[in-house]
Amino acid sequence: MFSPMNDLKLFSGTANPALANRIAEYLGVPLGDVALGTFPDGEISCKINEDIRGRDVFLIQPTCPPVNENIIQLLVMIDSCLRASAERITAVIPYFGYARQDRKDEGRVPITAKLVANIITRAGANRVLTMDLHAAQIQGFFDVPVDHLYAAPVLNEHFLNAGIELPNVVIVSPDEGSIKRALGHAKRIGGTLAIIDKRRTSASTTVQAHILGGEVKGKVALMFDDMISTAGSITGAAKTLHEHGVKEIHVAATHALLVGPAMERLKSADLDSLVFTDSIPLRPDQLLPQTQILTVAPLLGEAIKRIHRNESVSRLFR
Repeated sequence: MFSPMNDLKLFSGTANPALANRIAEYLGVPLGDVALGTFPDGEISCKINEDIRGRDVFLIQPTCPPVNENIIQLLVMIDSCLRASAERITAVIPYFGYARQDRKDEGRVPITAKLVANIITRAGANRVLTMDLHAAQIQGFFDVPVDHLYAAPVLNEHFLNAGIELPNVVIVSPDEGSIKRALGHAKRIGGTLAIIDKRRTSASTTVQAHILGGEVKGKVALMFDDMISTAGSITGAAKTLHEHGVKEIHVAATHALLVGPAMERLKSADLDSLVFTDSIPLRPDQLLPQTQILTVAPLLGEAIKRIHRNESVSRLFR
């Protein structure tokens, strides 16, 4: 049984209003009126300026930098909707911050991904919609249903229509942990598979020295990752590929964090293209001439529509 779309309410925090507007345009539903501000002491204020009693509410707010501010803003919006008697509240988090702190890898450290999941649930979220979690098991950290989307179809479609030499493509995994992702892209795009052997020399330094698997000399290399943070792994892998005679290198990632030395590293990496989605907004100084931004608004919008209508979200990837 379909729910009428006029029962659906979309609201956006300040983390990525451009993406929220694209989602609203896809759905043909206007963004709701929410007043978000900051008190003189830095506390966040929120007021929902329209009736949401009994409505199916979706709050669009990636928890990208400034991470803590965006998380609190999401929590305040959830609480506002809960106290305004919304029927159901879905937190739409295209990028989920703190996802890298997903396990206790040494003594006396927190599992912050679980802590943040607990807080979002405790605040009143009935459901979570997210994309390309850094670790898939984080879905289990939430005590409410989680719909986990993948940007791979959007990235694959881009490269299939980008005019590159598909018979000459090699899909490169920048490290051993990305092999499964690389295999998935190779299945859809074609080409051979190669793996960069990354060895950690210290807590903060890695060295890419060897290529396992396919030949890369004279090939068009495609590298995929869920996020690019400081760009150390990707640019190290690119350097190794150049040393082995690769013809072109195209890099794609869902989430463009681009913090610390990332931009300097990417500028010197000699990449033919750098493809990101709009899950995280980028500043002008984070855009290189070869950067391309793909929107995931239709993918998120379709998932929101299916959740609202109680339809299968997994069918989007069949």
